[in-house]
Amino acid sequence: MTPTAAPALYETEISHTRVTPIRHALRHRTYMWLVDLDDLPRLPRPLRPLARFDPADHFDGDAPTLRAGLDACLAAHGEGKADGRVLMLAHARVLGHVFNPLSLYWCHDRADRLVCVVAEVHNTYGGRHAYLLHPDVRGRAETAKEFYVSPFLDVEGTYRMRLPIPGDRLDLTVQLRHTDGSRPLTATVHGTRRPNGARGLLAAALRHPWSTAAVSFGIRRHGVRLYLKGLRVRPRNAETPTTVSTPQEGTP
Repeated sequence: MTPTAAPALYETEISHTRVTPIRHALRHRTYMWLVDLDDLPRLPRPLRPLARFDPADHFDGDAPTLRAGLDACLAAHGEGKADGRVLMLAHARVLGHVFNPLSLYWCHDRADRLVCVVAEVHNTYGGRHAYLLHPDVRGRAETAKEFYVSPFLDVEGTYRMRLPIPGDRLDLTVQLRHTDGSRPLTATVHGTRRPNGARGLLAAALRHPWSTAAVSFGIRRHGVRLYLKGLRVRPRNAETPTTVSTPQEGTP
C-alpha cells in the first residue's frame, strides 16, 4: 500500500439526513486537515492563527502532545500494536476557536499496516467520547452508540461506519440504526484533496471564513429549526467529559 501523504487539506461537504420522526437535511461546506501526528504542519508565523493543533482539544485534554493522548487511549484498551504512523482527520483551531464533531485517527503498526481506527466524537455540551474500531478491508466498522450527541436522539442503537483512509478523495459515512430497523440519521463527509501550503490554506480560509465557528453556529441553528419543527429534547444522563468504548469487529 502506498502511504497517504500528509499533511493535506480537504475541501469538504458534510451532510446530515434525518428521516424519523421528521425528515430534515442539512449540508455544510468547510475544509479539514489530514495530518501525521508525528509530523504536524509547520506554518509560517503569520498563518499560525489559521491552523493550530492543540492537545487540549482532544482526548482527556491533559496529554503533552496529540500522539501522547492517542497512545494513552490505545493503551487503556490494550491496543499495543498501533505503534506506527497515525493519520488524523480533523478541524484545526482557527482564530482561537475549534469544534470537532468527529475526529478520526487511522493507526498503523511499524510495518505501516492499518491496525485500528479511533473515532473521537465531541458534543456541544463539552463531552468527548472515543470509539475504538477495527474496520474490515473495505473500511467498514460497527459499534453500539454509547454517547449523547444530538439532543433529539436517545443513546441507543448502532453506528455503521465506512471510514476508508483518505486519498485524492475523502468519502466517509456514519449511519445510526435502531433495533426496529429504522435509520434515523445518516451523516456523510465528501471531499477533494487540495494543496496544503500557505497559498492553499489562505484560499480555503477565504472561502470558508472562521470555519470552526461556522460549524458550531450551524449545529445550533439547525437545532433550533428542528425544535421548531416539533422535535423535543431527549433527557441527557450525566456522563464523564471523556470516555472510550471498544466495539465489535468490522462488519463483513
